[in-house]
Amino acid sequence: MRGIRLAAAALAVAGLVAAACGGTTPTPASSASGSSAPATQTKTFTIGFTQSQTGNQNVTSKRQTEGIQLWVEDVTKAGGIKLKDGTVLMPQVKFYDDESKTDRVQALYTRLINDDKVDFLLSPYSSGLVKAAAVITEQNGRLMVTAGGADDVTMEQGFKGVYQVYAPGSKYLIGAIDLMLKLDPTIKKVAIVNEKDSFSASVVAAANPYAKSKGLDVVVAEGYDTGTTDFNPFINKIQAAGPDAIIGGGHFEDGTTFAKQLFDKRVNARFVALLVAPAEPTFKDIGDAAQFIVGPSQWEPAAKYSAETAKAANVPYFGPTPKEFTDRYVAKYGSQPSYQSSGGYAAGLVLQKALEDAGSTDPQKLQAALDKIDVMLFYGRVKFSLDAKTHGKQIAHDMVYMQWQKGSDGKLATQLVWPQDAATAQAQLRK
Repeated sequence: MRGIRLAAAALAVAGLVAAACGGTTPTPASSASGSSAPATQTKTFTIGFTQSQTGNQNVTSKRQTEGIQLWVEDVTKAGGIKLKDGTVLMPQVKFYDDESKTDRVQALYTRLINDDKVDFLLSPYSSGLVKAAAVITEQNGRLMVTAGGADDVTMEQGFKGVYQVYAPGSKYLIGAIDLMLKLDPTIKKVAIVNEKDSFSASVVAAANPYAKSKGLDVVVAEGYDTGTTDFNPFINKIQAAGPDAIIGGGHFEDGTTFAKQLFDKRVNARFVALLVAPAEPTFKDIGDAAQFIVGPSQWEPAAKYSAETAKAANVPYFGPTPKEFTDRYVAKYGSQPSYQSSGGYAAGLVLQKALEDAGSTDPQKLQAALDKIDVMLFYGRVKFSLDAKTHGKQIAHDMVYMQWQKGSDGKLATQLVWPQDAATAQAQLRK
């Protein structure tokens, strides 16, 4: 079928079958527990989702899929997911190009459920597409872990089988405001801007009152249309208001373009924090325009989650360390992982943990196991709300904040700048 690309990564009893959309260089992951067990029965476990191979979400969606595929390879190399009854599950993935379109997401998730009859579902990337997929999975009584959606509203619909790995959008810019005021308490005027989509709107809906509660004067609070490429009129309005800081944004393409045009027009705000785009490694391709830009991130390679932090939180640790994940990702893909990459891998780990805890692929047992998950991963802590209205919403994961800075060699690199106890460098004001 035109526009549809199918990828699979599976292990037959005798060996590894390569995925259609990428090579396989499997490396060890955390293995399931158990030494003496009943006779092994190997089963294939098919996980379905869509990827935005085209459209405005293609860059970050690709990163998420890379994380999922790496998890599949790691589990395969480790011998599969081992259940208590001796069954070994070998994961394989099946995904299609959703073209970054909600109607296509709904058609394809319907196909994954009814025609492909996949065993489990992961989400597309971006809150709008996640919401579209969630409607279909709920209508069909299927479970889905969302690897790439942070919108609060989606997770406040009373869904029964949707589980959010990302910290909600309402948390995204709160820490950025705290960082900004710690860095420069003289900042008084702030412009809050956002793409007109559900995720970005949920972020600024929380950031605006929080900024005001900190005594800041919000001199601009305005949105721009999805797909905007010429921000000059918008930036002129911001400049006229004379803000000390600019926070907000949307996704990768608009955020990257906005940052570049802010630089080109020499907007002299002392602090700029943008959603999504700065956390993508290719953001540095805009050169000096990337310097000093702060971005909220679900995870960074410098994250310090470990067995020790898990013990301090009184929860188990599961899966690879941040360094192990990062090293394996770089070895396979040749670039640093973004938080979208980590989200894809973390979603796989959440499913793996639930399967091991449930000891079964039975949907009711698997859902009960997901409800009970409270675990520390390389990605951070994961736990889900059990309230009826917000069931499945992420309640334990925290954001971190990174900034593009130039090192002594003059090259741009990301530094973890907040929270302070995890920082790899001091944050810097724009010059």
